[in-house]
Amino acid sequence: MSVLTRDEAQTRAGLLDVHRYTIELDLTTGDETFDSRTLIRFSARAHADTFVEVKPAELRSVTLDGQPLDPEALDGNRLPLKNLTAGEHELRLHAHMRYSRTGEGMHRFTDPTDGETYVYTQLFMEDVQRVFAAFDQPDLKAVFELSVRAPEGWTVLANGVTEHTGDGLWKAAATPLISTYLVAVAAGPWHSVRTEHRGLPFGLHCRRSLAPYLDTDADELLDVTRACFDRYHEKFDEPYPFDSYDQAFVPEFNAGAMENPGLVTFRDEFVYRSAVTDTERQTRAMVIAHEMAHMWFGDLVTLKWWDDIWLNESFAEYMGYQTLTEATRFTDTWTDFGVNRKAWGYDADQRPSTHPVAPEAVDDTAAALLNFDGISYAKGASALRQLVTWLGEKDFLAGINTHFARHKFGNATLADFIDSLAGATERDVHAWADAWLRTTGVDTLTPRVTPGENGTCALTVDRTGSRPHRIAAGLYDRDLGDDGRQLVLRTRLHLDLPQTGAHPIGKRPALLVLNDGDLSYAKVRFDPESFETIRKDLSGLPEPLTRAVVWNALRDAVRDGELAPAAYLETARAHLPLETDLAIAQGVLAFASTYITDRYVTPEERPAALATLSELCRDLIRRTEDGDNPGLRLIAVRHRIDVAAHPDTIAAWLADGTVPGGPELDPELRWRVLGRLAVLGATDEAAVAAELERDPSATGLEGATRCRAALPDPEAKARAWESMFGSDDLSNYLFTATAQGFWQPEQADLVRPYVPRYYTDAVDLADRRGPAIAEAAGRWAFPADAVDPENLRLGEECLRDAAPIPALRRKLVDQLDDLARALRVRQGKEV
Repeated sequence: MSVLTRDEAQTRAGLLDVHRYTIELDLTTGDETFDSRTLIRFSARAHADTFVEVKPAELRSVTLDGQPLDPEALDGNRLPLKNLTAGEHELRLHAHMRYSRTGEGMHRFTDPTDGETYVYTQLFMEDVQRVFAAFDQPDLKAVFELSVRAPEGWTVLANGVTEHTGDGLWKAAATPLISTYLVAVAAGPWHSVRTEHRGLPFGLHCRRSLAPYLDTDADELLDVTRACFDRYHEKFDEPYPFDSYDQAFVPEFNAGAMENPGLVTFRDEFVYRSAVTDTERQTRAMVIAHEMAHMWFGDLVTLKWWDDIWLNESFAEYMGYQTLTEATRFTDTWTDFGVNRKAWGYDADQRPSTHPVAPEAVDDTAAALLNFDGISYAKGASALRQLVTWLGEKDFLAGINTHFARHKFGNATLADFIDSLAGATERDVHAWADAWLRTTGVDTLTPRVTPGENGTCALTVDRTGSRPHRIAAGLYDRDLGDDGRQLVLRTRLHLDLPQTGAHPIGKRPALLVLNDGDLSYAKVRFDPESFETIRKDLSGLPEPLTRAVVWNALRDAVRDGELAPAAYLETARAHLPLETDLAIAQGVLAFASTYITDRYVTPEERPAALATLSELCRDLIRRTEDGDNPGLRLIAVRHRIDVAAHPDTIAAWLADGTVPGGPELDPELRWRVLGRLAVLGATDEAAVAAELERDPSATGLEGATRCRAALPDPEAKARAWESMFGSDDLSNYLFTATAQGFWQPEQADLVRPYVPRYYTDAVDLADRRGPAIAEAAGRWAFPADAVDPENLRLGEECLRDAAPIPALRRKLVDQLDDLARALRVRQGKEV
């Protein structure tokens, strides 16, 4: 298959105007394929050759202006269109298309709970070609008219309002001008909750087996949707540009969600079957806000080419968090962003695969797909937050609204956006964009406190890096009226970096926190006196966002080899039992268990590290016995299960069906316990089968698959490996579940022979099954727990000699860099 290059897209955009697609899909032709008929009306500006893209199981017929073309001329995914004349044309194609099990194209899923089948599209980047023929690039926008024939009892959803016209045929209202990758269809016996808001139909949809859980949360979901919708209309001059707003929670979805105009698709794990924390509800609400922002950033105004993906994702990320804070009960979203999303950006920006937020050029679609990462999302959103701090929100929104007015239903570039902003301010936005959007890496800010006269001090901020920053520096003193462990804010200094000179700060504070409020994107360090205060009194900081900045700094210091992993665990042991913010508690425990205990400490040190985390979780469980913070208790219970070194306690919980004092073990907790028991060799296949009979759902099947792959038995490992790499039967979710269960630090000797096999088998698998499975193989099936030079050597050899496809290569580059970092941390070396 050929990937589309930027040069090819520019040439085709200069030649064609695409007016309208009329698409007929028949979903009643069997379980393996569906029927796809496409009529494309377009015009050519000159006499020339071009091509249309399609990836069929069988291309049945093609006509151009009524004249047949040879289907055998299809070369990979390209059908040549020779000797086009200037003027209007009609292209008709009839194809049989394959359903997908990997979340690409038209994904087909049968629910194990009740046997009902659902299909939905994910057409991002190049996957529209798996569903219908298209001139597949974002700047060839067109009107789309869809009709879908579906089995009896199904409902069909699409970008526009759909109508059932009889005999299983559904017709969707024609769209405004949109890009090919934004077309959407979701069909099946959906359970739906429908309402209206501001004269538009709104809907929520999920599988029938999830109906009770959707109904439970429908009011919350719709309240968030309405509140964000109204707030965006206060911010944006352009009204919502489509005829309806449906949100469909679909199975085995590869992303968090997808911003299809009028039909946003979400992974249906957001329909909660088990207890969740309020921070998880906040995350779901943020995704709703993020996808709705895309209706303007991405759908109304769309990037011209994929080098400007940040114009979609960074804006939706920033607007999602900011609007949720302004419009809903979730008023502390930036703490969660600081602890979880921002770390994603920092990590990505320090790997060899880093790239600018707005790269100068993305050569082709395969390269573009790799840029949907922590840089395009978290770093880009952080840069925009810094831009708003620098410009002021009034000028920022004025520039955005100018941008919408100039480019609505069209396409735009970074230069277009910067020009729109520049017209709203006297500041040099072009220079800001060059410094922030065209550069890579993370700046590091370090305070230098120098003594002056009469006990006063001055602050100088040393900056490693080149970006200008507008930050706050928080000066904290001990509250002497209390036990001395509480810290009070003396003042926040507002600084522009680089400084013109040292800033007087009065007497030395007990703690000085740079980037207090987390308004910029930079690693921060502490002066020696401040670090000593953190070690003793971190939990005494009054504001969660400040604590988040400090915890992120400690995380960075561990990764950079400047703070021993044991010191991080000691700090967590001392202060996390006093933490009240759920996002911080979750973020710290996740880093401690995923990175420190599994990768950064040696096998000899691991038991002590697990014991520390286990004791910490026990403290949190004891502290929450009165029921005043059930979310914190749930986090503690989850992590207590995950770090259990001995089976007795958690096996008793499973047998009793509850943790003493609560919570009762819902399906998520039961599978979590059983998974850990499998790792420890304290359960067997019979117990897994019995649990699956108890919970025969899709998530139950994933849980059973994960448990079976985790059993410390040579035959179980061989079966799991064969299912991942020897056959192509696993769906994307079941592949991931198998991979998650397979590699376990406790089973290093058992799985060691599979480490060299991984590199040959993963390359072959990626070649066969394509980008989605390649990404999963690189992310989940990589032997990350094998922290040794031989694994690193094998991986580097694979990159050099085996030529993995881009999606797998990118994952391997990142994983191997993380592996090399873990080796340096174990050796006590600074990165």
